[in-house]
Amino acid sequence: MFYIFGFYKFRKLNKLNKHKNSFLKFLINNNIKGTIIISKEGLNGTLSGSRINLIKIKKKIKYIFKIKKFDSENHSKNKFQPFQKAKIKIKEELVPIGFRVSSTEKIKNQTEPKDWNKLLKDKNIKIIDTRKPFEFKVGTFTGAENPNIKNFRDFPKNFKKVKKETKIAMFCTGGIRCEKASIYLKRNGYKKIYLLKGGILNYLNKIDKSKSLWNGECYVFDNRVSVKHKLKVGSYIICSGCRMPVSLSERKSKKYNEGITCPKCYDKLSVLQKERFSMRQKQITRAKKLGNKYFFQKEFH
Repeated sequence: MFYIFGFYKFRKLNKLNKHKNSFLKFLINNNIKGTIIISKEGLNGTLSGSRINLIKIKKKIKYIFKIKKFDSENHSKNKFQPFQKAKIKIKEELVPIGFRVSSTEKIKNQTEPKDWNKLLKDKNIKIIDTRKPFEFKVGTFTGAENPNIKNFRDFPKNFKKVKKETKIAMFCTGGIRCEKASIYLKRNGYKKIYLLKGGILNYLNKIDKSKSLWNGECYVFDNRVSVKHKLKVGSYIICSGCRMPVSLSERKSKKYNEGITCPKCYDKLSVLQKERFSMRQKQITRAKKLGNKYFFQKEFH
């Protein structure tokens, strides 16, 4: 069994390069896989390994960066390792939107999953899903709208202006994207902003399906592809042709060919590309029959 730990913290950090190799070595030596993003505005990551080793890295992160408590944590477990390798990335921003966040700009209205349904049922609240369109299509909350953001930097110009006194509830996968988006709104005069604490993952983990207002599954950027309530692995897979999530119904289409195409890319790929992907799939099938592993997929992070 593999344990999964997701987290983020907005906090001013310095000497980023100094810690990169140290953290990477620690992850590799302790058989922990996943990604940690470090920025001058904080850190964000999702890691997977044994429970004991995840406790070790959590303590190391807190000690090195003098963190008492993460802004958000998500915990789950899975039968297979969802990541292929360990990565440490240094970036200008944790989530690229065009400005850095200071720890003093925190949005106080972090709504617990048990109270989120009440907000969703309020007809006077604008519900915004800050994720990308393809994530929105995999699943979202009842009544939510998506600003159609293909790049998070476009959020400011894609956000439809509403009256400053409008109540706005925002959510994303783990909480970090909507928190940064909410700070943009706060800087622009919006005061009634509510966030789903811990994001969709926290909600799906804590709210029973019978009481849930979530529709569909939640896309995740690792080899699980999507998760359902209680964070069980969902039904989506990744198309090897276009790297987009493919549903069960799409896999019944004549345009779906395992390891080659799906309905989203069948008419967009050239004959040469399809032939190349077909050859790759034959190699994968042959390797499986021989009991060998064949690594070809791009990583999600």
